Formats: sequence, C-alpha cells, structure tokens
Amino acid sequence: MQHKHSNHLAQETSPYLLQHAHNPVDWYPWGDEAFAKAKAEGKPILVSIGYSTCHWCHVMERESFEDEQVADYMNKYFVNIKVDREERPDVDSIYMEAVQVIMNGGGGWPLNCFLLPDGKPFFGGTYFPPRPAHGRASWSQVLSNIARAFYERYEEVSSQAAQIMDYVKKSDGQFTSTLDVSTKVEDKFTQATLDTTFESLKDGFDTQDGGFGGAPKFPSTMSLRYCLNYHYYTKNKAALEHVELSLDKMIMGGIYDQVGGGFARYSVDREWLAPHFEKMLYDNALLVGLMADAYLVTKKELYKETIEETLTWVEREMLNAEGGFYSALDADSEGVEGKYYVWQKSEIEQVLGEKATLFCQFYDITEGGNWEHSNIPRRLFTFEDFVAAKNLNLEEFKSEMATCRAKLFDYRETRIRPGLDDKSLLDWNVLMITAYCKAYKALGKEEYKTTALSAIAFVLDKYKTDQASHLYHTYKNGEAKYHAFLDDYAWLINALLEVYSISFDKQWIEKATTYAELVLEEFLDEEDHLFYFTSSKQQDVILRKKDLYDNATPSGNATMLHNLQQLALILDRPSYQEQADKMLLTMQQSIMKYPQSFSRWANAMYATVHAPKELAVVGPNYASLTKEIYQQFIPNSILMAAPKADESLPLLAGRDTGEDTLIFVCSNYTCQLPTATVDKMLEQL
Repeated sequence: MQHKHSNHLAQETSPYLLQHAHNPVDWYPWGDEAFAKAKAEGKPILVSIGYSTCHWCHVMERESFEDEQVADYMNKYFVNIKVDREERPDVDSIYMEAVQVIMNGGGGWPLNCFLLPDGKPFFGGTYFPPRPAHGRASWSQVLSNIARAFYERYEEVSSQAAQIMDYVKKSDGQFTSTLDVSTKVEDKFTQATLDTTFESLKDGFDTQDGGFGGAPKFPSTMSLRYCLNYHYYTKNKAALEHVELSLDKMIMGGIYDQVGGGFARYSVDREWLAPHFEKMLYDNALLVGLMADAYLVTKKELYKETIEETLTWVEREMLNAEGGFYSALDADSEGVEGKYYVWQKSEIEQVLGEKATLFCQFYDITEGGNWEHSNIPRRLFTFEDFVAAKNLNLEEFKSEMATCRAKLFDYRETRIRPGLDDKSLLDWNVLMITAYCKAYKALGKEEYKTTALSAIAFVLDKYKTDQASHLYHTYKNGEAKYHAFLDDYAWLINALLEVYSISFDKQWIEKATTYAELVLEEFLDEEDHLFYFTSSKQQDVILRKKDLYDNATPSGNATMLHNLQQLALILDRPSYQEQADKMLLTMQQSIMKYPQSFSRWANAMYATVHAPKELAVVGPNYASLTKEIYQQFIPNSILMAAPKADESLPLLAGRDTGEDTLIFVCSNYTCQLPTATVDKMLEQL
C-alpha cells in the first residue's frame, strides 16, 4: 500500500531504492547525510541491502518495512540506510563478509547489518520474519535486542565491531600466497598444471545433466570455457563433451525461456527444470559468449539458434532508447514467483488448438504439470530425435513449433509483466558488448556489430565524470553516479579490445590502454600485486577490499590479468606482462585448489603455458580475410588487421604487402612466412 509520506529515497534513480521511497521507514541512501545524522544523534545505523529482482527483499518489505509500528521503532532508535547492491557492490561486499563472520558462513539478501555511527559492523543477518518462525527471531525482537545492546552495553558492542572488522580485513589474504621474487612463471605453470586443473574440474562434472555438482545449479560459464580451451590444446574428448552436454541441457531446460528467449539466473534443481525466474543481463552475456565459441568448435545449429533468440530477447526487452542495456527482469509478477512464465495445459490448448498435442509432447506440458501444478516449458528431446521417433519432417516441425511459440508469446504478453530494473550498469553493459562482438565473429551478422558499436559509444558518453578518463558506475534517465569500480574498468578494457577485434579501429586500443593505466595507478596494491575493488580516490567506505573469486561474474582482478596479457602483446609492453605474471603467481595455490571458484584465473594459465598466437592480416582485402579467420576457434590469440603496415602497433609494423593481403602467424614476435590463405594459416598454427 502507498503511504502519504515519502522518505529520503524519492530522488534516487535505482528501481530498488524507489520501491522503498514510500515506506514509513525513514530510509536514507548511502552517503554523508545519514552518517552525519548517526554521529550527531549517537544512534546505531541499520544498512539494509538488496536488489530489485530479489524475492525475499520484497517479502521483508511487505511484512516489516511497510508496517507503521515497526517503522516507528526503526525511526526512533536507528538511522536507516537502503542500499542497492548492484549500485554499490563495494558496500555490499564489506557488510556481506561481516555477516558471514557473524553467521558462520551464511549470507544472502536481503542483508541487514547493524553498524556503529562510524560504519563498523557489529551485528547482522539476512531475512527476518515478522513473527518468530523456524528458529529465527522476529524482526521486532532483533531490533529491540540490538537497540538495548547499543544503548546499554556500548563498550561490548564496540569491541565486537573491532573483532569483526579484523576478520573482514584479513579475509582477502586467505587466497593469496607471498611471492618469492626468484620464482619463474614457466617453472610454476606447465602442461601438467593445466591437466591437474582439468581433472579437478572433472571431479565436479554432473555427467547426467551437465554443469557442476547438484542443486541449486548455476551456469558456470567460466569453468566450461576452461574445458573448451583445454580441448583445443589436448583434444581431450571428455572436456568438449561436457561443454556440449551442459549447454544442451541448459538450452533445452526450463532455465532457458523456451517461449521468449533468454536465460534465468540459476536452476533450483539438478536438471535445469525450475529456474529462479529472474533474468540478469550478465548471465545472458556470459552464456552468449560461450555459445558463440562452442558454435565455432561444433557448428551445432542449436547454439546458433539460441544465440539469435537470446539476443532477440535482449534487443526487445533489455535495450534502452540510447543504445545501452537495462539490468534485469524480476522473477515475480503480481507478487508470485514465475507467474508470468508458467502455463496450464488448458491455456496452451486454448491458444494452439489442434497444434497443442505435438507442442505439449515436445515441451513436456502435462495436465498435472511438471512444477508445482503448473508447466515450465522444456525440451526432453532434441528436434532431431523427436522427428525421427514420430516420423516427421525436421524443417516443417521446427517451423511449426516456431509458429506455436510465437502465438504463446503473444498470449503471454497480455499477462502482467515482471518488473524491469531499468538502471544501466557500466560493468554489465560492457559484458553484453563483449557478447555481441563474439556473436558477430561467430555468426557474421552485421546487426550484432552495429549494436556493439552503438553500445560502446553510449557507455563512453553517458558514464563520463568531470575528471579525464574517469567514469561512473550506474546510469539512468540522464544521470550517472557512483565512481566506477575495478569491475567496471576491467570489463570495459576487455570490451574495448573486443570492439577493436570487430572494427580494427585502433582508437579502441588507445582507449583500452588509457583505462589500463588508470587501473594500475589507482587500484593496484603494490604489496600483493592485486587490485582493490575501489579506487584510491574513493573515500566513502571504511575499507578497501579485493574481489578475487569468479562468482556469477568474472572477478575484476582475473579480468585485468587477461587484459594485461593481451595489451602486453599488442603494445609490446613487458611491464604489463610482469604485472600479469605476478598476479598469477600470487594466486597460484588457490587456482589449483579451487579451480571452480577461480576459473577465469585458471583460463589465464593457458597464455603462460602455451605462447599466445599473434596473427596479423595486412592488405587491401583484410576485412573479408579476418571474417574467414573468425570462423575458426583459436583461443589465446591476438588478431590485428589493417589495409597497410602501421608503425604505431608492433604486430603491424614493417608489414608491407604491396597489393597482396597476407596473414602473418607469429609467436613471441617471431613470424613464419606470410601466407595468403586461412588453410595455410591453420597449418602454421
């Protein structure tokens, strides 16, 4: 219900904060005003963190934050701050870690953390019910206990905060090892290292349903990419088979929206049937990139179709009028998770008439339902197997199913839609730009290149700050804010190199280099050679943390490692290579021990064990020749191209080819004889 009063969130741009703008709780956004008030009034701070597609965040808001009585108590004894974790991942990461210390490893959202007026955490938890249930105290009990502790036993609370801070400070160090200056990268990383890492990943394979481990199941794109690269170097069959099995099962499962395209965030079961229904921009970006590379290796029609359907969904529902991308679609509509996406058999019969029988057989639609008395469309058979068993014509059946899906899509459009999180985040936008570049290279569709170029222009224009080459993290309705974090810059550099690879316009390399210099200057910790999540210029958090894991998205550190490896080659800059080597050596033990949590790091080992291939295409016909090269999967390589030699870029310098267009295959700047055909190039590789 809407309350007449609005709090301090009314001027915010985040949909999540705006959802709370009319709560009776007097919420503040994260910032000086709230902290000054807490200090002046000597009150504890509640920082409550969530995001717009978070189901339990909505539940807790309905149950507690909209309750006048609860709100009065919160307003009287606390200063209350609401944070969108997608806008402030730095704040989220500090207090999530604190809550994990308090809860012995548990954590999640909504994240409710209680702080001293100076921002140090002393207590916290996740969701609290309105009445005590399942061994959890009610929210009101928690509030009164915390208030009592803070006002009556301040010394105790303060020493608890100091202890928690101590843990949080040390936590970054648990995955790094001290660097022995005499260690050589080539001694530590060998083919045996790559083999051991693969075997360790293989132990986690679910060989029946694809992916890793049991439920809940995440796409794990970076671990699958490791397997794809491993197959390239070793021809190990199990590696490629697992990539295919995993992609096939996800694409055919309920985690993929069979009617409208696009992937949900994860599956609550092993077999990818029931997703957690929200669709995030980043998952779809990472999956499109992986499918594009898997398509180059396998030429499977299924991957091509799914890339096209997913990017059609992106353009229809996630692209804003200015050329950038929105963040996410909610799992809930009308307060019910998945309501928009599930079907009764009778509805499908009503929409499809006599075509319903085949459709229901193919998409596992039954009277009793395959999930909670409803149906989530999924494919239990490939198109090929189904038509063979039923003696149907493949092309006719495919086109019939496409017509059915289009009808169901139109029918579904009449339902109440899930909420859209319409802010645009720099890091997620550039991940999607990278995906478009990869899709363009694999499928050759010009419109993908156009979208990528228009989105990179949007990003570099809309996220500008008044400081040269500094950027903001989030943008909406003409307003950008919060200084960009490591992930923003790292993934942007990666995207700029990808945009170069589809346009061969060297301004993108120059921009990538500018941002790499900025990251080295403002984010690097000289002691352990890793990068902080926040810039040295940013002053509004109590601690600078490092994000090392590859979670749902690749770690900014691991991404910088790849960027430095590539820029070192493109610019012939040994200092970049040295920095990359130091990062790998610092993280070596964690990569070996937990390759699934550090897969993006693990992928950087290939460039250390196998010298990256440097490909240069020079001559008037460079554009069509590079398109042909892109039909091959060649990981761990740099491709540069130009109509004639370019002295400003080492790989293109001194390459006069006259009227011919030639391909130079080099390694460590040592080149084989130039060749005029892709077949010859492949032989040289």
